[in-house]
Amino acid sequence: MKIKVLALLFLFIANSLHVIADDNPIVSPTLSVRDSEGNESEGEYNGQAPVQASFMANPLHSTGWDAYYEWRFYHNSEQKPYLLRYEENTSYTFNRSGQHKVVLYAKFVHGTDTIEQLCDPISITLSESKLEMPNAFSPNGDGINDIYQAKPNSRSIIDFHATIYNRWGQKLYEWNDIYGGWDGKFHGKAVNDGVYFVVVDAHGADGKHYKIKRDVNLLRGYTESGQP
Repeated sequence: MKIKVLALLFLFIANSLHVIADDNPIVSPTLSVRDSEGNESEGEYNGQAPVQASFMANPLHSTGWDAYYEWRFYHNSEQKPYLLRYEENTSYTFNRSGQHKVVLYAKFVHGTDTIEQLCDPISITLSESKLEMPNAFSPNGDGINDIYQAKPNSRSIIDFHATIYNRWGQKLYEWNDIYGGWDGKFHGKAVNDGVYFVVVDAHGADGKHYKIKRDVNLLRGYTESGQP
């Protein structure tokens, strides 16, 4: 009988500890990102800069506990974080090439009880920059090459400015968005076929400074097949 009572007491204590453990506060951090083209995704990111990131701690069983959050931002192999954030949820725009790791440290205090959690790092990897401008375009309304803009393989450009001039040095158009471009018009009217000039001043996420000056051939009679 004594053995049976001890066994029941042991089960009661074990179950009580299990319930307490299950009710301890815990965090489960997540990441959502929005890239420079407006695409949204969840989880770790590998792509081009800049990217807007939102981090959420997602605490569970934290009612009645005083919570302390510390988001630690690391770059490449650096041992010291370059940024600390202390909100439960935080946002940041990443615009530097390389691997960024974000680690959440959480601490919960209730009376004399303290629970700490150091989470696995969340990785954001941003490519080195590249910027190329074409030497021609054909704004003829066929849906192909109608806009003069940076080549599609351009990436991780965080600052961009381009200006179009005619051969007399008159400014015809300018834009500040790498995904923008010129439609071959000046004050709403189509300009003549011929040679124009583009001047680009841009910066990449890897610190590279781009200064591009080149001819731009405007050829409305050109089609994809190369036939007039």
